[in-house]
Amino acid sequence: MQLLNWLEKIKLLYGLEIQENQIRPFGDGHIHQTYLVDLGDKKLILQRFNYQVFQYPERISHNHDILIREIDPQKLPFILPLPIPNIHGELFSVIDGHYFRLAPYVEGKCVNEVNSAHQAYLAAKAFAQFIVAGIHIKSSLLQESIPNFHDLQLRYQQLLQAVSSTQRQVTGELKELVDFYLGQKPLVEEYNFWKSLLPLRMTHSDTKINNLIYSDDFSKVNAVIDLDTIMAGYVYYDFGDLVRTVACTEGESSQNWENIKVDMPKYAALLQGFQEVGDGVFTSEEIQSLPFGGQMMTCIMGFRFLADYLNGNIYYTIHYEEQNLHRAKNQMLLLKALQDM
Repeated sequence: MQLLNWLEKIKLLYGLEIQENQIRPFGDGHIHQTYLVDLGDKKLILQRFNYQVFQYPERISHNHDILIREIDPQKLPFILPLPIPNIHGELFSVIDGHYFRLAPYVEGKCVNEVNSAHQAYLAAKAFAQFIVAGIHIKSSLLQESIPNFHDLQLRYQQLLQAVSSTQRQVTGELKELVDFYLGQKPLVEEYNFWKSLLPLRMTHSDTKINNLIYSDDFSKVNAVIDLDTIMAGYVYYDFGDLVRTVACTEGESSQNWENIKVDMPKYAALLQGFQEVGDGVFTSEEIQSLPFGGQMMTCIMGFRFLADYLNGNIYYTIHYEEQNLHRAKNQMLLLKALQDM
């Protein structure tokens, strides 16, 4: 679908005068096609939504509408750049069977890794503040944008199925990884324990560091972005995903096996950020569950990478045949480091 084919309809649906030369591709996201619209006096983000990845756009729109109605932006120290309604009051615009949306543009810096414990602390505070801002929202009102996204029990069962049906020879390093991950049944049982004990909250559910926009001098967070995964979850989900992606000394595709450890200053900063914001708001059990979150979110990604490798690399993008195997090994080493703390 070419730019000119849908630009005229976008202009009509949002009551805007946009010229083709005012639109350019933006960012390095891999899911949606994202454009910066520079109107001179203001800038907007235009996205062509990927409904192959997010198959329930109506659920996302439902959750965003709840945020628009229920969260007072004046009570947050950062921006939530939620979609702008079109002339019909809809958050998505459907053009020739494709979903589009407009959102405010937020100035600042989006990075793929943090360079200091202070940046980690700011990230943790921001994501915890997001949860607190929606603490009054009944979790039952939220819809699952990605069903069973963080269900550790289900991912364990999927790994078992992949092991039983794989065409690969489960020997050597692969057998070592399979044995390790199938041996994480106690972690699955602990997941079920916390599930029976903790309240569901509105969580971001994808707290990678590039889902924040920092100020140019990294003194504060300007925005929490990528709000498509908002749904009911547990506080430790958001803390745990930060631990997995921020507090590891290597990225998830690194093969520097001996260097994969927990960055303790960053880990402590993440914990401090969540505890400070959650003090007096989160239950004592929620605070106690936070360290489990780092283990759980690392384990679930290990399950998923290993299952995908066993299934023939059908889900995650790879650049060589063993990449998902190596990602699973990477997560295994991080999980061991977290369990040894």
